[in-house]
Amino acid sequence: MKNCNQILAENKAWIEETFEKIDTKMQAVTLRSRDKIVDGVDENHRHIVARPTWWTAGFWGGLNYLLYEYTKNEEYLKTGREIERQMDEGLAQYEQLHHDVGFMWHILSGVAYRILGDKASRRRNLFCASVLFSRYVPDGGFIRAWNGGAPHDDWSIVDCLMNIPLLYWASRELGDDRFKQIAMAHADMALLDHLREDGSVIHIVEHDRESGEPRCFHGGQGYNAESSWSRGQAWALYGFALSYIHTGEERYLNAAKRVAHYFIANCCDDWLPRVDFRAPAEPVYYDSTAGACAACGLIEIAKAVGEHEGGMYMNAAVNILRAMDERFMDYDPDHDEMLTHGTVLYPVNGDPKKSGVHKSIIYGDYFYTEAILKLLGSEFNPW
Repeated sequence: MKNCNQILAENKAWIEETFEKIDTKMQAVTLRSRDKIVDGVDENHRHIVARPTWWTAGFWGGLNYLLYEYTKNEEYLKTGREIERQMDEGLAQYEQLHHDVGFMWHILSGVAYRILGDKASRRRNLFCASVLFSRYVPDGGFIRAWNGGAPHDDWSIVDCLMNIPLLYWASRELGDDRFKQIAMAHADMALLDHLREDGSVIHIVEHDRESGEPRCFHGGQGYNAESSWSRGQAWALYGFALSYIHTGEERYLNAAKRVAHYFIANCCDDWLPRVDFRAPAEPVYYDSTAGACAACGLIEIAKAVGEHEGGMYMNAAVNILRAMDERFMDYDPDHDEMLTHGTVLYPVNGDPKKSGVHKSIIYGDYFYTEAILKLLGSEFNPW
């Protein structure tokens, strides 16, 4: 296996060309969608607006901040600032906030504070950290995912591994280790309850509220409770890697590697992730968002383990990104979407259209761009 430096050198021209295409397209799209909180696109290739309490609401502004941090193009900054301003409406609706405040504000206001030093952005992010902190169930040892009463009050979902970096940040920012303690308690729960021995993951765990023990499992957005939803795999892969980055605890890196091995083994035929790795072979449903997020985590694992061991992870990340670039990327500046063939959930006995199969979803664009920036050598990690 070639080492990381060799892989990056061999793919240097493609990486640079890919980012140039992203940047060229986004210079047009950022002007068209400056005032939109984006979720996906419609049949006319125009961005669909989401409400400021929807869990994807931070990705469009976050994508623009990511691009501004790297390019210093003021147009990206203007869009990021406008979206952050609009998101204040979501902060005012406290009862609708949930565990995804990390997705919604940490990559938006958290990044704005880090790159601009904006005190208002810092306050927004600290408020959201307190919201996430308050969702911790002490006896059960988990952060509850959603609102709505029983049984949802006893549910944890694997996605939350991507939200807890907000708590690590708050702990450092405030000098208060309680935020970090809760983040690590939740990550340790996920190691036991969400991560299977073979490296596959369970999307939803329903806990006994007193003991924290799993009562049952739910399929969530995958094929069923025993299957392996690929975006859940990606959340765990990158999420455990981020917990390692924030804590230095080897158990999180080892967990990320276990998930990575399972992910690589299940998509290495053509490097295009299916929606669920344990679903029937036909019909074929892809989820490009899983590939984009997983690529980010694979690159971080490669950096953490060193260039020789890391070659396997870097090679997989590049292969996934290149395969999706060839099949799923839209660089037409007249279209608002970039990464196509994202899928919201596996259409079990349902209409694929109503299940959001093979569509553009804003977090696909976000993670694909983040991964390319990592390959370019950017040291800025929004998480």
